[in-house]
Amino acid sequence: MDALDRDLVNRLQDGIPVAERPFRPAARELAVTEEEVVARVERLVAEGVLSRFGPMYNAERLGGEVTLAAMAVPEERFEAVSELVNAYPEVAHNYARSHALNMWFVVATEGPGRIKEVLTDIRERTGLAVYDMPREQEFYIGLRFNL
Repeated sequence: MDALDRDLVNRLQDGIPVAERPFRPAARELAVTEEEVVARVERLVAEGVLSRFGPMYNAERLGGEVTLAAMAVPEERFEAVSELVNAYPEVAHNYARSHALNMWFVVATEGPGRIKEVLTDIRERTGLAVYDMPREQEFYIGLRFNL
């Protein structure tokens, strides 16, 4: 990542307007063209620097469900299990932790009941326990990563 990439990622964390030209404000602020903004975002996603680029939806307000899940995955199986988990379109993100439960992922579904199906399927396909930790209370912390 160069300095412009970092500035772009920092800027995009502040949001993108729902508009005909959503990248125009960021392009103006960074003194580049909209085409360059789009090309850089596409490159950062393709290179894996950004794992996901898209809107954040409140699945529950749209009639769906969200949960946090965790697994204890043997180190030698971690990559294979991670690929399996990440293949589910309902998995928003997946990350490793230094803990007995070393794989954590968020599952967001379009409708009720699907979370149980996804977690059961992962358990059956991996042979590993999947711990479902639904949110009991929501806290807004304004998470932002300055690069």
